[in-house]
Amino acid sequence: MDTKKKKLVFLTGAGMSAESGIRTFRDSNGLWENYPVMDVASADGFARNPKLVHQFYNMRRADLLKAEPNEGHRLVAQLEKDYDVYVITQNVDNLHERAGSSKIIHLHGELMKVRALDDESKVYELKAGAIETTPETIIDGHHVRPHIVFFQEAVPMIEPAIEIVQQADIIVVIGTSLVVYPAASLLNFASPTAQLFYIDPNPAIVPSRVTVIKKGASEGMKELIERL
Repeated sequence: MDTKKKKLVFLTGAGMSAESGIRTFRDSNGLWENYPVMDVASADGFARNPKLVHQFYNMRRADLLKAEPNEGHRLVAQLEKDYDVYVITQNVDNLHERAGSSKIIHLHGELMKVRALDDESKVYELKAGAIETTPETIIDGHHVRPHIVFFQEAVPMIEPAIEIVQQADIIVVIGTSLVVYPAASLLNFASPTAQLFYIDPNPAIVPSRVTVIKKGASEGMKELIERL
């Protein structure tokens, strides 16, 4: 008897964490309204005003420390009992980790980490009591920057993400507008035999083979588990 678990891949975006109080960038009262995106989340913006970029991510870390994983995050993690679960996320928060998911690819970087300006292989995790950085911050002899993939930078984890999507038996997209590339192109790499689901209260237009669950992350995950 083959007991091999099916490979279940989640592609998650900002809507996954919205119920945890993490503001999304594109919603009304989203982060983009208060900060021009190219000032705080682009390579040019960082080169132009690194102090502002450090301040922006310090505020985002403070918000993250007040947030807790929601039921949607926890249900994703619980499915590891029955499936070989991978999470590929556009989110830079650590709520999937805190909910218990064990195999996570962060496409756009990680908020609670910084990396050396002169050696991107040197990545440092910030502790809860010391989350603020400035252009003058030095760790292990290195000036650091947010461990975030800025606009105008390549997405280093996209190739591993494509490989995982290609192997998936089931793919579930949660809370993403499917407009930010290259993440939005990942569904194109799904196997023709893979089951595809899309959980979002305001879903984008998707191919007919995708089963749409028009709900938020937590309620949508409950319905998904019933359908699986």
